[in-house]
Amino acid sequence: MKKLKRSARLVEMTQYLLFRPHTLIPLTTFADRYHSAKSSISEDLAIIKEVFEEEGLGELTTLAGAAGGVKFIPKVSKANSLRIVEQLCRQLEQPERALPGGYLYMSDIMGQPMILNEVGKMFASVFAASDIDVVMTVETKGIPLAYATATYLNLPVVIVRRDNKVTEGSAVSINYVSGSNKRIQTMSLSRRALKEESRVLIIDDFMRVGGTIHGMMDLLQEFKATVKGVGVFVESGEVEEHLIDDYVSLAKLSTVDPKTKQITVEPGNYFKHNAFVQEG
Repeated sequence: MKKLKRSARLVEMTQYLLFRPHTLIPLTTFADRYHSAKSSISEDLAIIKEVFEEEGLGELTTLAGAAGGVKFIPKVSKANSLRIVEQLCRQLEQPERALPGGYLYMSDIMGQPMILNEVGKMFASVFAASDIDVVMTVETKGIPLAYATATYLNLPVVIVRRDNKVTEGSAVSINYVSGSNKRIQTMSLSRRALKEESRVLIIDDFMRVGGTIHGMMDLLQEFKATVKGVGVFVESGEVEEHLIDDYVSLAKLSTVDPKTKQITVEPGNYFKHNAFVQEG
């Protein structure tokens, strides 16, 4: 790359960091890339760090020493997260979203890249320090959320299937009890998809009782894997008890009246966590 003016270098460095979250980048990488001294690169990074933290974009951490470098960790401020979630709650309360059985129609929201981008960033923010190897979800509606989250954690995605496909090779399958209708269902995961003893973050779009997530946890035991966190976009507040206790929800569906089409959605337990950057 040709030598850039400092203003142009700052823009390019910022973009480079934003597209490589949770990646340790040696200072020599930037020095060689921009044909600049390490001291100049360090000054540039100090400016970027200040802006990231003041604007609530994330943290820029530095590791000293020969094997050191700089790492960008995406974070979302509590104020920005609350603003986004409250907007989503108002969208989810639209009467036409009410479905039989106390469910909500959310497919259109799951198809909007801007919303998925923000939701993925929020999940990545709260699980940033959880030491995760892979993000996992079950087909199909949770897939966009899992990829959005994995993008900001810089991790691969593993998808649990409802049935085994020939193209997946040999697989581990289990039966589980669906929490909502008590039906016995099956889920399957290719043996090649997940290494044994992996540390896993489970992401799902909707949790009523938690039977599907509990099933994924049982499946992960077959791989000797550890569940490091569970994130759900919307949880149901109409059930007395969930099958899982430790999870993070962005929104909580409190009531759905199928007759009046009245829906009440409020912010979830995400805001009880303290993994937020400080507002600038």
